[in-house]
Amino acid sequence: MIYRFRIILDTDDDVFRDIEIEASNTLEDFHNAITQSFGFDGQEMASFYTTNDLWEEGEEICLFDVSDEPDGVRIMSETYLEDIVDEEKTRLLYVYDFLNMWTFMVELADIAEAEAGTTYPNLMYSHGQIPEEAPEKEFIAEEIEDDDFEEEFDLDPEDYDNLDFDENWN
Repeated sequence: MIYRFRIILDTDDDVFRDIEIEASNTLEDFHNAITQSFGFDGQEMASFYTTNDLWEEGEEICLFDVSDEPDGVRIMSETYLEDIVDEEKTRLLYVYDFLNMWTFMVELADIAEAEAGTTYPNLMYSHGQIPEEAPEKEFIAEEIEDDDFEEEFDLDPEDYDNLDFDENWN
């Protein structure tokens, strides 16, 4: 089974690659195909994130396990494409180089049979040039009014006697 993906750089300009890869390949194989198709050297940290139809970030799947506890996160070399992507779950986010935050939207476009004589992964189509620097990201947090916070948690910041902890706890 062959998965055909479109990988789109999150930028104002149209920059994308169409890649075919075997469903039985690991996410590390897919990571390598993506970095090569966009001209990166592949030496930076990267992660895939499961996502929903609104591109909201879900579970992280890392290139390396950097968690404090063994087996704390899923890693790319042990995660197969067919285990996280199918006809129902078609989208992933991919972030390469956490210092520059190259961010890509990855979407399964088609599932096909392997073609004889074709080597996979296969770069089917390339459109646009990657910019010299990663596009700026604007991270916007939802603003919470103080009144809303106090109402939601039933807190009075002036009432220290009822905060449920000893104010001299340390």
